[in-house]
Amino acid sequence: MPVSLVACVTAFAVLYFQRIESRTLREGILLGVIWFAVNLAVDQLMFSWGPMKMSFADYMADIGLTYLLIPIIPIGIGYALAKRA
Repeated sequence: MPVSLVACVTAFAVLYFQRIESRTLREGILLGVIWFAVNLAVDQLMFSWGPMKMSFADYMADIGLTYLLIPIIPIGIGYALAKRA
């Protein structure tokens, strides 16, 4: 899962930043936080009420920790682009 997560987040972040010309660090932070929140929200539907029935603490320890990769990538890209400008 982490490999496909990193591949997807990186690919979509690169596509997103191709259209952004200024305030790239701010955009990276917003993008990462929004994507992270959306993933947590969607997963909660399946993991707290659905077939998996995990507590939030178990979910965060098992799956949610991997999702911290989501904001790291666009923030890193935004930071690198901001330094270039």
